[in-house]
Amino acid sequence: MLKSTIDKATGFEKRFENIGTIVYEDSTSASKSIAQEIANLIKVKQSQRQPCILGLATGSSPKGLYAELVRLHKEEGLSFKNVVSFNLDEYYPMEPDSINSYVRFMQEQLFNHIDILPENCHVPDGTLSKAAIRDYCDQYEAKIEALGGIDLQILGIGGNGHIGFNESGSLQNSKTRLVALDHITRVAASGDFSGLENTPRTAITLGVKKIMEAKKVILMAWGESKSNIIKASVEDEVTSLVPASYLQEHRNATFILDQAAASKLTRINTPWLVEKVVWTDTLTRKAVLSLALYLKKPILMLTDADYIENGMSDLLADSGPAYDINIKIFNKLQNTITGWPGGKPNADDSKRPERAEPAKKRVLIFSPHPDDDVISMGGTFKRLHEQGHEVHIGYQTSGNIAVADDEALRFASFVCDYNDKFGIDNSEANAIYKKAADFLKNKKASEIDTPEVRYIKGLIRKGEARAASHFIGLPDSQIHFMELPFYETGAIKKNPIGVGDVQITADLIEKIKPHQIYAAGDLADPHGTHKVCLDAIFAAVRELKPKKFMKDCWVWLYRGAWQEWGIDEIEMAVPMGPDQVLEKRKGIFKHQSQKDGVVFQGADSREFWQRAEDRNRETAELYDQLGLSHYAAMEAFVRWHY
Repeated sequence: MLKSTIDKATGFEKRFENIGTIVYEDSTSASKSIAQEIANLIKVKQSQRQPCILGLATGSSPKGLYAELVRLHKEEGLSFKNVVSFNLDEYYPMEPDSINSYVRFMQEQLFNHIDILPENCHVPDGTLSKAAIRDYCDQYEAKIEALGGIDLQILGIGGNGHIGFNESGSLQNSKTRLVALDHITRVAASGDFSGLENTPRTAITLGVKKIMEAKKVILMAWGESKSNIIKASVEDEVTSLVPASYLQEHRNATFILDQAAASKLTRINTPWLVEKVVWTDTLTRKAVLSLALYLKKPILMLTDADYIENGMSDLLADSGPAYDINIKIFNKLQNTITGWPGGKPNADDSKRPERAEPAKKRVLIFSPHPDDDVISMGGTFKRLHEQGHEVHIGYQTSGNIAVADDEALRFASFVCDYNDKFGIDNSEANAIYKKAADFLKNKKASEIDTPEVRYIKGLIRKGEARAASHFIGLPDSQIHFMELPFYETGAIKKNPIGVGDVQITADLIEKIKPHQIYAAGDLADPHGTHKVCLDAIFAAVRELKPKKFMKDCWVWLYRGAWQEWGIDEIEMAVPMGPDQVLEKRKGIFKHQSQKDGVVFQGADSREFWQRAEDRNRETAELYDQLGLSHYAAMEAFVRWHY
């Protein structure tokens, strides 16, 4: 177990991980490594003629793991006949054939594709009466104990640090039981249930005690959204408020992470506090900006003593004095600010984020959902058009699942009334309306919409997107609705990226031959729609790279209403005045179905326009705190080099 140490130079405590952690480049390589470890354990148990007892998890994190286990079975002959599995949890109440049941999840992701014996698959029963749950939970634990305990327990981690459904406050000796779900947990799951009001309030979960008794535990976590809770679990004190922190006291626990989930660990986020580092320009910028914000000082006010007292004496020795370092970092940050996101014509661009030439550029903005463009970069979008660039917008998905059912009925009813008013044959429209109304009246929670309902919802989003683009000033010829196939499942869970998604993306890029591409760089959820859309763009750009026009194409990444680039990452910051902030708000308001009660609100109760304005204002305030010009708001971008 890694321990804390005292820095002899500064006297400050430096924290290391208190749990073994392994960081992989991405979730795919990490999942394959875990699958191989499971395969090796199964084979050892087979050679010993013993059962292999696995504790299994659900959610998005283990999907890649289960896919690799299925591959090992089908392509390499790995047998699961000696495996006995016990799942961590199940929503309550929950029918096993429900679209959101963990029984169904495990069958679809793993059990139906391998040779595990059905009687060896155990998932908590969500159909019991409440009176029967206590005895059932005791029997669930007794089955595990009779088999000698869990050989390897696989875990994910919730945003509040829960393991299984052992929420904040769960004790280390807690048993398998019925629990009330934390609001944070329910909000995180609400997308799967088409809203918080449909999300279960309780679940049956394996207790912390049984997890801690497992011979080995592997906790997997992917994506930036898990980075803060991973740091708390691994580096901070053991506390019931973060149940995953209990694993610090497990005799054989490992956290397996991708780079994004590990990004807040001390050795990765602030490596200069842990070991001697090579002070690259990137690392220097990150360290100096972090120091200035930590001390609440403008960059140019940092002193030699500030560097020495905060573990940065090596940087001072290499590149000091502080004045010289401060000036260098201040100038670099200042050079990220531009009111000309498409480049300023006839200007020296040696220190500007974008090229001056060509003066009028072809620009392609990709928007994963029909409102991400105006929410995330509406000010920049409008400025690019106003400064004379040929701006195109590619709406990658229909966004149909984010429209409330009553909105769909309202618009279908409008079409019927419109046809009646103008004497248009209304029989087909009335039939579609009746079919949609009958379905929605009897629709079960999480039931997939019929094609008619999905089309209506998609048309609503399409009309709103067109209205927002018209508000910016774009003609219809520069508005492109891509409708990538991976999204059109009608369910919350989408298909993986496919050849068709990449081809549609590549075709649009080749048609426009842009000098600039803007794409959503949200990486908080490695399985989310934004990430899949970004992967399609990356794949298309790499495929087109040999083309002559691509030599002049730069790719800029923006982020959405949920998060922003770190101040040390920003390469272009486009400022906005108060009037431009209001103009951006008006563009967002064109998306009426996403106001006043959004289907996928998330944990943030603010509307999207409020989140966007707050985020843009906070970015501007960071620049102000660091001693640069004060603006009302800023939109930030990072360039992707391919």
